[in-house]
Amino acid sequence: METEQENLCISKDDESSESAFHCSACHDDQDWSCANPIRGRAKTRSLSASPALGSTKEFRRTRSLHGPCPVTTFGPKACMLQNPKTIMHIQDPASQRLTWNKPPKSVLVIKKIRDASLLQPFKELCVYLTEENNMIVYVEKKVLEDPAIVNDDNFGPVKKKFCTFREDYDDISNQIDFIICLGGDGTLLYASSLFQGSVPPVMAFHLGSLGFLTPFNFENFQSQVTQVIEGNAALVLRSRLKVKVVKEHREKKTLIQNGIEENGVISTSLEMEMGKQIMQYQVLNEVVVDRGPSSYLSNVDVFLDGHLITTVQGDGVIVSTPTGSTAYAAAAGASMIHPNVPAIMITPICPHSLSFRPIVVPAGVELKIMLSPDARNTAWVSFDGRKRQEVCHGDSPCPKLR
Repeated sequence: METEQENLCISKDDESSESAFHCSACHDDQDWSCANPIRGRAKTRSLSASPALGSTKEFRRTRSLHGPCPVTTFGPKACMLQNPKTIMHIQDPASQRLTWNKPPKSVLVIKKIRDASLLQPFKELCVYLTEENNMIVYVEKKVLEDPAIVNDDNFGPVKKKFCTFREDYDDISNQIDFIICLGGDGTLLYASSLFQGSVPPVMAFHLGSLGFLTPFNFENFQSQVTQVIEGNAALVLRSRLKVKVVKEHREKKTLIQNGIEENGVISTSLEMEMGKQIMQYQVLNEVVVDRGPSSYLSNVDVFLDGHLITTVQGDGVIVSTPTGSTAYAAAAGASMIHPNVPAIMITPICPHSLSFRPIVVPAGVELKIMLSPDARNTAWVSFDGRKRQEVCHGDSPCPKLR
């Protein structure tokens, strides 16, 4: 799994500060600074957070939510070898602001399906976007098939201006400038699943049962939407897991030409290599490997960068992002992680053990999950609760945080 910080959620904070770095021990008395400073970090490189040798000035640690800047000098002469390819520059969350290269023209409105209470907010929002902001509004086709919308003659002129699409059939990834979600956290997860590449900024209104990811109230939506269109909004970057599922090629053929399965669903980034079937997914919350319908305990091995770290015997295992730490992982007894912390959480589901606890590993590592050789049954894997499929011996979901 890889982590990808491209899923942008619009938030409401602002702060800035200046920073400069000095390291005489490793860089021959050179001063490093950046034109557009970010609190506690150099924009162009990561340097030592320790004061210069013999300096009388008190060093102040960064106040970033990402924790203290790592010390890279050890004693009077030793220091860490600087490798630009492995240095990770993390912007302070307080300074993340939205800006537009060009004024936004198109918006995707996603509404929770089969919820009558959202019909009126949906209509008000669409009227405001099309008639007062002249935006091109994209709506899923099945949303407009709701009888309450079909039979509303007053909404007819607005409905004719919509651009419609169908999930798994129409690619709209390069046509959307930003997204507005009406519903709960599940609606935002669905919006993320529609964009397997770069995700446009997401503005989520809390109109559902859960609201961890939906900070906006709908009462004053006009002013809030206007601020986003004008570029006056803060951003929260949320990491996603990049999951590669490698399956052994078996006799039963479930694929036909053009990467379309027998049920008509287009496979996600499907490849064939050396007799193996490879599928890739971008996951915002979690990857769940469980025992499925079997009455036996699942028995899976978890590898970290190619090394076996544990065998999970129980109902399954959850691999979650910081965003997903408030979802299934929290219900399974894991801790909650701030979305700006670059980490992956591994949580067992009802482990048959007295000592197995959730594990937190750093972002950038590669996890690999496989059925143990002595497992008596297969397992099942799902991605944000979707695309559920069976995992047999030799198959391996490999998640990375990106």
